[in-house]
Amino acid sequence: MDSVTSELTKAYFDSIKELREGELVKGKIIDILKKEVIVDVGYKSEGIVPKDEFANSDDLEKGKEIEVYVSEVEDEEGKIVLSYQRARRLKGWEHLSQNYKEGDLVEGIVKRKVKGGYMVEVFGIEGFLPGSLSTFKSLPDSEYLNQKFYFQIIKINKAKQNFILSRRDALRVERSLQRKKLWGELEAGQIRKGKVKSITNFGAFIDLGGLDGLLHIADMSWKKISHPSEIVAVGDEINVVVLGFDKEKEKISLGLKQTMPDPWQDIETKYPVGKVVQGKIVNIQNYGIFVELEKGIEGLIHISEVSWFRRPQNLAEEFAIGDIIESKIIDVDQKGRKISLSIKRLEKDPWEEVDKFITIDSVVKGKVTGFGDNCAYVELGNGFEGIIYSSDISWTKRINRPQEVLKRMHTYDFKVLGISEENRKVILGMKQIKENPWPKIIETYPIGKVVEGEVVKITNFGIFVKLEDELEGLVFADEIDKEALESLKPSDQLKVKIIKVDPETAKIGLSAKIES
Repeated sequence: MDSVTSELTKAYFDSIKELREGELVKGKIIDILKKEVIVDVGYKSEGIVPKDEFANSDDLEKGKEIEVYVSEVEDEEGKIVLSYQRARRLKGWEHLSQNYKEGDLVEGIVKRKVKGGYMVEVFGIEGFLPGSLSTFKSLPDSEYLNQKFYFQIIKINKAKQNFILSRRDALRVERSLQRKKLWGELEAGQIRKGKVKSITNFGAFIDLGGLDGLLHIADMSWKKISHPSEIVAVGDEINVVVLGFDKEKEKISLGLKQTMPDPWQDIETKYPVGKVVQGKIVNIQNYGIFVELEKGIEGLIHISEVSWFRRPQNLAEEFAIGDIIESKIIDVDQKGRKISLSIKRLEKDPWEEVDKFITIDSVVKGKVTGFGDNCAYVELGNGFEGIIYSSDISWTKRINRPQEVLKRMHTYDFKVLGISEENRKVILGMKQIKENPWPKIIETYPIGKVVEGEVVKITNFGIFVKLEDELEGLVFADEIDKEALESLKPSDQLKVKIIKVDPETAKIGLSAKIES
């Protein structure tokens, strides 16, 4: 009996592990108490681990095998004191020091703020992250505390078992790796998600997640826009198409409108010539009105297509941006992406029946609306436009500019001299309303006759003398004595002799040198 007992005792003690303080051993969790966790490490008694060492750990579970650090083989109560956290730190340091070197990236969790920076847990051990290398300074605590990030190992001190990390340098490495990855993945025609980084007058720069591409203003929308800010804003996340790229020059061209159907496809079917359409005025220029027919499609009403009767002086006074107007399609250029519209062609061309409204030799009333080179434009009844040249204003006055006699927006009587259907103008005259006075003038003022007239104007080349109402003659400087010329002033009476009468140029030549 003693022999059997002796053998059993020996077998029991042989099965018990020999524990030494400071070593790592494996054990199994057999019970979880309020403040302690009981771990069987194969020793004659169970080990005790403070329960708070399992905070933020998934290992706290009955029956789970864990690694622990032997702090004391037997305390005052004969218990084995174990440490779960210290085991993790030792194992983590061993893993870090054997498998990583300075410059490598590691994943860690920012645990807390400390003086000068932050403590980051990596493989169960904490390293120091200087504030200057953190990139967290302007962020609220909730955006980085207890959050995972990649860090670059700046320094490892194996003797002291500590290490220094950098988030700033890790970001640089991450971006470099991401750039290489993106360049390898890029293909023309791809649709990629990006974020608007900045906006310029010619486009926007889009961050594709490590690479920047240019979204040119011309590739933002199928419709014409004046500035990229009409379509995108900094911070917007958008899908873009890779139009092309150059790895050597590190340039990427992107498109936004290409992610949407081209509204100009089959445009001639959708908007045939002759169709009457409604649209919204989106832009007014001095040469015409831009009308949006639908998103991405605009047409132009040229100023000449506004009215059959007149050319507007200021389109902005007659139309306003946002107005809905009706017009007719007169031309479609799919290749040039242009649609020409007309308001006046909604009605019949009045010039097709001009003879019903305008008769040659008739006298009509008209309003002067503008002036051209040696002519004036006149608005007639029924909307027709007339033109009168300087030479047709007066029989007797030589008029260089119509503004000398006619006033804008004043109404006068005119005689219809002709109709120019090619130029869509009615040729007008004013002097033709009256009888041509020149036959009578020739008879009244024969060459050699001496008459008295009123000085109306003195110039360096001669003196203008009024012979009667609306009839003047010119005394050239060499046809008057110098002393007499110097003494004359306007309103003086002067005796003159008729030396020339020219009805073609409406000129009468005079001389103040009269023999007594």
